[in-house]
Amino acid sequence: MTKTDEIEDTSAPLIEHLAELRTRLIHCVVAFLVGMIICFTVATPLFNFLTNPLCQVLAERRQDCGLIFISPQEGFFVAIKVSLLGGFILAFPYIGMQMWRFVAPGLYRSEKNAFLPFMLASPFMFLLGASFAFYVVTPLAYDFFLGFQQFGAEGEAVVDGATAAPLSVVFQGSAQEYLNLTIKFIVAFGLCFQLPVLLTLMGKAGLVSAEGLGAVRKYAVVGILVLAALVTPPDVITQVILFVVVYGLYEISIFLVARVERKREEQLRADGYYDDEEEADEEIVQEEDGK
Repeated sequence: MTKTDEIEDTSAPLIEHLAELRTRLIHCVVAFLVGMIICFTVATPLFNFLTNPLCQVLAERRQDCGLIFISPQEGFFVAIKVSLLGGFILAFPYIGMQMWRFVAPGLYRSEKNAFLPFMLASPFMFLLGASFAFYVVTPLAYDFFLGFQQFGAEGEAVVDGATAAPLSVVFQGSAQEYLNLTIKFIVAFGLCFQLPVLLTLMGKAGLVSAEGLGAVRKYAVVGILVLAALVTPPDVITQVILFVVVYGLYEISIFLVARVERKREEQLRADGYYDDEEEADEEIVQEEDGK
């Protein structure tokens, strides 16, 4: 066998994997387009559903819930954005299945059993974060923003000896701007709720440890504060809520990683690869070095 034949033999599996990856990606794109088309046909009811947080806040203030288009093409782009969001949510289970079918053949049975729960937990946590953003955070944020409206007092105002109509600044929102902000809330919280899944998976792979995550806790606080300032509008209420939620998820991640480490240690001890006496000797040496 020549050297050229050896190169061709080793490159063949790579080409097969790339061909399979292309097929999986095509299936994912087709599923996304189908979901997008389905959502485009019902874009108006979906948009009306997304306006519920705003309408509730306006109803409490005895105002009509009416958004406007400030450009001729805005209605079309609003329908497209609603379709993009809805299409991704509809196609995500199928996309996840395609990802799993591509990765699974290269995993051992134990690795499949370890990885599959994270594949199932990821969409659940995203939906949980998106629901929290839509039903809790978004109404609070819009209530804060709409609190800066100015309603003119009853009667007429006197300016330089002449009567003038009282100043009244009320909300007349752009449908596209409202949708952009709402989607930003949903996506930001949905991704932030992936933190326990990501860190626990990294802990199972041995990339992070509970002790290491605890040691960088103060840096994590600073990072979460920066994240809250970047992905949320400039209001204190939303930023505090995001910080509290993400920091709570970080602490939950530390607990989950520690639990994974305990299970790994128990398995190693059961298999005879873990020696308690050696561990005790190492701890004594570390204590003596510290002194």
